[in-house]
Amino acid sequence: MARILALDYGKIRTGIAVTDELQLIASGLTTVETKELIPFLEKYLKEETVERFVVGQPKQMDNSPSESEELIQGFLEKLMAVFPAIPVERQDERFTSKMAFQSMLDSGVKKKKRRDKAMVDEISATLILQAYLNRF
Repeated sequence: MARILALDYGKIRTGIAVTDELQLIASGLTTVETKELIPFLEKYLKEETVERFVVGQPKQMDNSPSESEELIQGFLEKLMAVFPAIPVERQDERFTSKMAFQSMLDSGVKKKKRRDKAMVDEISATLILQAYLNRF
């Protein structure tokens, strides 16, 4: 089986998480600058087989799209153009940043490390991917 790769897309940074090859466990991979995301994915896909992308879908509490959805739509068009053979699915990402921060607190991560936004983005991507896996 191939991996599933999840993205917590952001204007500046994007958190990335992947499954194991059996698609059982979601693990944080890294965080990259968003401007370097496509080159990073091209390199990654030369080394690993990815079955699908899961991209976080930010929503307001009333289920309407958040402001950042417009930015994500532009990225999705590019992603599908560069990797047309890999399907893209969306996963509600409400509360993932808060949950990521809380998991860092619960894990005893020091205050200085908790300020690392890249770490929060990677954990958020992992939570998005785990929520996607839990749907099935």
